[in-house]
Amino acid sequence: MKADSNARTHACVVILTGVSGSGKSTAIKAFEDVGYFCVDNLPPVLLPKIVDVVSEARGEGARIALVADVRGREFLPDFARVTEDLRRQGHGMQVLFLDAGDDVLLRRFSETRRKHPLSGRGGAKEAIRRERRVLTPLREMADTVLNTSEFTVHQLRDELLRRFSGKEAEGLHVSIVSFGYRHGIPLEADMVMDVRFLPNPNFVPGLKHLTGLDRRVAEYVLSAQNTRRFLRLLTSILQFLLPLYTKEGKAYFTLGIGCTGGRHRSVAVAEALSKRPGLPAGSAVIHRDIGRSSVPGRSPK
Repeated sequence: MKADSNARTHACVVILTGVSGSGKSTAIKAFEDVGYFCVDNLPPVLLPKIVDVVSEARGEGARIALVADVRGREFLPDFARVTEDLRRQGHGMQVLFLDAGDDVLLRRFSETRRKHPLSGRGGAKEAIRRERRVLTPLREMADTVLNTSEFTVHQLRDELLRRFSGKEAEGLHVSIVSFGYRHGIPLEADMVMDVRFLPNPNFVPGLKHLTGLDRRVAEYVLSAQNTRRFLRLLTSILQFLLPLYTKEGKAYFTLGIGCTGGRHRSVAVAEALSKRPGLPAGSAVIHRDIGRSSVPGRSPK
């Protein structure tokens, strides 16, 4: 039988946007690495044509990533209409907005000596403020806002590969991030639990220089009655919440587990929680601050 010439193949389209300095160049390279057809700064009116051409060439499930940012600000008002039209046609559309704190953006521009696209009178700080205002509609459209303030380029790449490589298991993807309050709360966390009430190995001479990955530290933390009860209660909460998030269409859930320095209690609890029955298989465990010194201002030995 001859194929129906009117049959439409459906593509997976990611619109990558965000403030300058937030990591879009790193991100688009990550998308290229996992087989996306990538276009930088394409006017949205041309997006349907690109989708049709790539879909015809690559077939059903073709993957396309488009960068849209302040460089094409005269075209930004068209994005809402174009993306809605593509969704109605059955294409999978996601808008990913990369953000970072103003202080981080200023430091990145200073380190790279790059000029902000909107730089002029008022310097980089004023340019960042104007850019945020221009990009407000795209941020409000975003399916995911990812704050890259705490990411290295390698961590950003790994996070995007985890989310968009297409190799993840179906369902809600859960990440458990241990961290130290001394170094700030993870900006990507959907929920944060404070475990600074648990016994602290930092005050035990034989455990101070170890981490929560060490069996002796884990036993010290996890053998406490309050730790065992906390894990039972937290597991029950997650068993209640995660199916509801899945039902609402949430794809990713990040739980932060924090102690003072992010090296002992939070690490041991995050590892133990990831092994509790009832949590999704393959939940990612990330120890953000395990390599930091327990003494502020000093590098780890």
